[in-house]
Amino acid sequence: MKKILLVFLLLIQLNHSFSQTFTDSNLPIVVITAPVGEPINDITRVVCDMGIIDNGVGIQNLLTDPFNNYNGKIAIEIRGSTSQQYPKKSYGFETQDLLGATLNVPLMGLPIENDWILYGPYPDKTLIRDVLTYDLSQKMGHYASNWKYCELMIDNEYLGVYILIERVKRDQNRVDIANLLPTDLTGDELTGGYIVKVDKMTGEVGYSWPSNYDSEVLFQFHDPEFDELDPIQSSYMETFVGEFEDAIWGPQFADPLVGYANYIETTSFYDFFILQEVGRTVDGYRSSSFMHKDKNSGAWNGKMVAGPMWDFNLSYGNADYCDANLTTGWQYNFDNICDFTSAIPFWWEKLLQSSSYKNGLKCRWEELRLGALHTDSINYFIDSMATYLQDARIRNFQKWPIIGVYVNWNGFVGMTYQEDLDYLKTYIEQRSVWIDNNLPGICDLSIKENAFIPQYHKVWPNPMSEDGYIGFTLFNEGDVNFELLDLTGRTVYTNNFGFKPKGEHAHSLPLSFLSDGNYIYILKQSGTQIASGKITVK
Repeated sequence: MKKILLVFLLLIQLNHSFSQTFTDSNLPIVVITAPVGEPINDITRVVCDMGIIDNGVGIQNLLTDPFNNYNGKIAIEIRGSTSQQYPKKSYGFETQDLLGATLNVPLMGLPIENDWILYGPYPDKTLIRDVLTYDLSQKMGHYASNWKYCELMIDNEYLGVYILIERVKRDQNRVDIANLLPTDLTGDELTGGYIVKVDKMTGEVGYSWPSNYDSEVLFQFHDPEFDELDPIQSSYMETFVGEFEDAIWGPQFADPLVGYANYIETTSFYDFFILQEVGRTVDGYRSSSFMHKDKNSGAWNGKMVAGPMWDFNLSYGNADYCDANLTTGWQYNFDNICDFTSAIPFWWEKLLQSSSYKNGLKCRWEELRLGALHTDSINYFIDSMATYLQDARIRNFQKWPIIGVYVNWNGFVGMTYQEDLDYLKTYIEQRSVWIDNNLPGICDLSIKENAFIPQYHKVWPNPMSEDGYIGFTLFNEGDVNFELLDLTGRTVYTNNFGFKPKGEHAHSLPLSFLSDGNYIYILKQSGTQIASGKITVK
């Protein structure tokens, strides 16, 4: 007993000593101070002071520097369900003014909002799996939470590398669907502005309802939450989900007029399936699986859109149960392997019985394998993040000495950080090759509508108040042109970037002359559209 006590006291002393030696970082530094006698907990939010030191890209941040990105109040709590077993906690917080009202701010350059997460990766020793998934989803053309790495201090204790993440939420800069008002009770106004999810009954769970076809598939209102909805609104969305399931279950599910295509935005369902399968996410499909619906007059004519992606820390081979560390087999068949209290919705398997769906999925996979899901592209991102985190991760694993140690539920335990990193890259490569060889369907680009040569790209900052930038990767050479249109379709700006070799490129966008509003950009290579998206100026 004395030896155990001695080790415990030694660990406390080491942690205290290390907190005193943390002085600077290339990452932003977040400093949180809780009121004396009010520790941060998972029951009630505690009002704390938070300061952020962020001197910009390439400039070192000193712990003694003034708080120059944020200096004010937050209401914070420990978040997560099973992740709370780990000693490194994650936190949810809201930025507030001095009167306790929500305060919208652009933390670390992320779009303005008040609802945030400080995620502390622990079983994922690469510290990369979640941000890799968000980055891939964005490159595939979808909204996924924006993020920033940082290092965290709470009450003068160094807590390691964290990731500031946007909480999934309806917002112009997040899930960009209509704002559902309490008075939207009839007609088109009732039909959109909903984010729902399939999830487990753990953590903070409000009202939920089961699938009509499997009582272990549970739907929950995410934003607005159930208690923010009028009964007419919650009833409408439950009915829509039921009709959506009925259409896929029914004998005419492949009919283009009354079947699945009348209810879902297919590309989002393709991409959700693809990322779940590449990651072989052990909780995939049955947990933290978001979907959203705009008004019938809005985006995608009110069809169900799959996403955003969320919670990939136990993915890409990082779980040792239910075959999750195998690079073979389909994750949508999880219920045939393991029996949990939450199940995978039947639609993911049923949709593959449609020739048009599985052929479209096959084409989408082949397109992405030439672009965002190309092995070289993924490895480049992973290596870039590892280099960016090189100093900070050393400090993180001094605080949390788990390299070479099994942590629930590691599918692989590397003896060095590099071994964990190499395992991640090898897993994704082998998993992708298996999908190459086993994904059903036939892709004939000669008959596929809107066939395109895939590239990935990013515009930043977005929204932009001054000039911005666009970055893109080409997988073959050619002339590249940029065109910007207003919402009436009128061209307001063009730029010929000239002949470009294959590889990564970036160009400035001198758009500060534009009036506030939304614009559509089109990127073309040798006259063929390769990318498009929205730019918000404000």
